[in-house]
Amino acid sequence: MRLRRCSIALALLSIFLLAVSPAWGASKEMIQLQTQVQQLQEQMTAMQRSFDERMGVMKNLVEQDSDAVNKLVTTLTALQTTLQTNLQKQQGDSAARVDQLSSQIQALNDTLDELKARLAKVSKQLEDMQSSQQSLGAQQAAQQAQQQAAAQAPPPDVLYNNAFRDYNGDKNDLATQEFSDYIKFYPNTDLAGNCYFYLGEIQFRQGNYQQAAQSYDQVLQNFPGGNKTASAQLKKGFALIELGKQDDGVTELRHVIQRYPRSNEALQARERLKKLGVSATARPGM
Repeated sequence: MRLRRCSIALALLSIFLLAVSPAWGASKEMIQLQTQVQQLQEQMTAMQRSFDERMGVMKNLVEQDSDAVNKLVTTLTALQTTLQTNLQKQQGDSAARVDQLSSQIQALNDTLDELKARLAKVSKQLEDMQSSQQSLGAQQAAQQAQQQAAAQAPPPDVLYNNAFRDYNGDKNDLATQEFSDYIKFYPNTDLAGNCYFYLGEIQFRQGNYQQAAQSYDQVLQNFPGGNKTASAQLKKGFALIELGKQDDGVTELRHVIQRYPRSNEALQARERLKKLGVSATARPGM
C-alpha cells in the first residue's frame, strides 16, 4: 500500500516537473531529475509486484505448516489419552503396547518440533521482508523529499554566482549558507568542488583550521580533476601547519611541488617550506 502511494506521489511529481521545466529553460539538472523520478517509479512498480508474489508464497507456507501442527497436536493428545487408558486397564500385560505408543509419541514430538522450527523460520522471513519493505519506503520518501527540494532550489548558476559574490563581499555567513545549499542540491557538478574549496577558505579566514582542512580534503577526494585541486592541497598543507601538524603539512606542500611544479601554488609551497627551513624535496628514505 505504501509503495502504491509512493508511486502516485512520484507520478504527480513527474507532472509537476514537466510543468515547471519550461520556466527554467529545461535545464540539464531538471531533465536528469525527471529521468531519475521515472526510473524510480518503474523500480518501485517492479518491487511491488515481486513483493506481492513472495508474500503470497510465504503466507501459503505458513498456513500449510500451521494446519500440520494443529493436526499433529490433535493426534498427540489422542495418543496420550489412549496410553493413559491402556495403562489403567492393562498394567501388567501391556508393556509392549506402551513402548510402541511411547515411540510413536516421541516420533510425533520430534516432527512437531521440526514443524515449529520451520514455522518460526518462515515467520522470521516474513518479518524481515516487511521490515525491508518499510525501510525501502522510508528511503524512497527521503529521496522524494530531496528531489522535491532540488526542484524548488534556484538554478545552479544563479546559486553559485550569488554565493561567490557574497564570498568576495566578505559576507561569510551568507556565503557559507549558499555554498552549502549548492552542495546539497547539486552535489555531483564540477562547481560543487569549488564550493567545498571556498567553504574551506572561509573557515581558514575564521581560524577554524580543522574544518578548513576537512573541506579542502573533500576537494581532493571527490573532485581530483577540478580546477581547485592544486589550491586545495596547498591550503590543506597550510591548515595542517597551523594546527601544529607540521610533518603532515610539509608532506602536502611537497606533493603540490611534485604534481604542479610550474604552478603558482608550487611557488607558494616553496616559499612556505623555505620559511620553515625545510627542503622542498624529501630526503631518500624519508
